[in-house]
Amino acid sequence: MSELFAICATHEVEDGDARGFVLVRLDAAGQRQRWPILVTRKGRTFHGFENACPHQGTRLDGHTGEFMDAAGNFLTCARHNAQFDLDTGYCFIGPCQGKALTPIRLVIDDGDVCVVDIALAEEDGLDVEDPNEMPEVLIAGD
Repeated sequence: MSELFAICATHEVEDGDARGFVLVRLDAAGQRQRWPILVTRKGRTFHGFENACPHQGTRLDGHTGEFMDAAGNFLTCARHNAQFDLDTGYCFIGPCQGKALTPIRLVIDDGDVCVVDIALAEEDGLDVEDPNEMPEVLIAGD
């Protein structure tokens, strides 16, 4: 069975918009790494991508939290103005034309947008007063 980690509620991402998150995942050596991602929505369909422009690997939002072009039709790289399709992450204008954002598999579960089968870092639970309480997955802020 696949392991799900809720990122946000579906109502937190507006139709035709994108929202960014910074998760903490484990790399191949088991070290914690910040992992900026973004979630797009068109109608009832959600897509996830790593928040890294294929041109130079910088965050699309440039730490501003803004992903969309002025008309609200495409994802736009704040640094190079490359434009990406909301559904596929495919770049059709800019220095990385023909490349695409790295997709992330998402599942909608009971009104939550969840990542699937990603090794996210978790709290160790040592500071939890109630031993039956489950530790939370870390979502780091900017």
